[in-house]
Amino acid sequence: MSAPNKSYDPVEVEALKPEVIDRAKDEALAAVAAAGDLEALREVKAAHAGDRSPLALANREIGALPPHAKADAGKRVGQARGAVSQALKQRQEELERERDERVLVEEAVDVTLPYDRLPAGARHPLTTFSERVEDVFVAMGYAVAEGPETEAEWFNFDALNIGPDHPARTMQDTFFVRGPGEPGDGDAPGSAEDSGVVLRTHTSPVQIRTLLDREPPVYVICPGRVFRTDELDATHTPVFTQVELLAVDEGLTMADLKGTLDHMVRELFGEGVHTRLRPNYFPFTEPSAEMDMVCYRCHGASVGDPDNPCRTCSSEGWIELGGCGMVNPRVLTACGVDPERYSGFAFGFGIERMMMFRHNVEDMRDMVEGDVRFTRPFGMEI
Repeated sequence: MSAPNKSYDPVEVEALKPEVIDRAKDEALAAVAAAGDLEALREVKAAHAGDRSPLALANREIGALPPHAKADAGKRVGQARGAVSQALKQRQEELERERDERVLVEEAVDVTLPYDRLPAGARHPLTTFSERVEDVFVAMGYAVAEGPETEAEWFNFDALNIGPDHPARTMQDTFFVRGPGEPGDGDAPGSAEDSGVVLRTHTSPVQIRTLLDREPPVYVICPGRVFRTDELDATHTPVFTQVELLAVDEGLTMADLKGTLDHMVRELFGEGVHTRLRPNYFPFTEPSAEMDMVCYRCHGASVGDPDNPCRTCSSEGWIELGGCGMVNPRVLTACGVDPERYSGFAFGFGIERMMMFRHNVEDMRDMVEGDVRFTRPFGMEI
């Protein structure tokens, strides 16, 4: 930049000529008006109002003018820069207003819609309820035992005192598994029924394996899937979940079994619920009993009261849960346990049946069809 020179004619400074300043102002105003968004306006501001813009460079030239010429040039440049600055301010306000209006439309939120389009998942209620039963017995000192779902007939039948002529060993109740490379169909030689391998019909084989692997005392609970040739309907399914318990120790009696059952139903259904035992027969227990639980809803008050029927127990006052009894000495002998020294008790029930009572599930098929509308209300338990 040159030093002041009193003999310098301002008309001869190209950047300060009126037509040059007016042209720079007009170009700036046109560019401001043409800016379509705030980003474009920022570029226009840098080009026409920044430090390197034509009007800014012209303003620097004023310092080189004689004192009597500075006022006129400064006024001319200042008015042009002011007009551009005002235009920038107005255009920015317009663009910001347009942006806000567009955001209100494009990003509008309908508060009447569900707030969460991805609903939380839920564990299957059979899993959570089975684990809850396990927790009840683990708290009592029992261990959880597991075994294979495909079993040898000896574990599934023979060791449990179920003889070869027992009806449960026929194809009508049991799924037999054909071994690899075994020819034949039906009852012909080499058929599945001759393979000696079955899909377990109960979790009792896990009890047998436990007694073979461990020395008494033994306290285990055996949950798992079992398989029977039942039709799938509202109250039956060919694949279901069973929980069985086995206790083998010195001096165990039916009184210990009854106390254990009462504690279980109180933990699962609440205080005031107890059990009763009705004589029955099972090959693997002697004596054997059918286990009933007093109705946890009416507590027997609906019996003989037609005005207050109970749907849970059908106004019978009791709900049948499963079978139980003292372990048959033949089962202990088959597992190498001295029946003269040790005694034991066992019981088992189906988780699906227990859930039907506990949660008023009317159709067992709802538990196996995988419909999230059934599982979601049960939520998530950790």
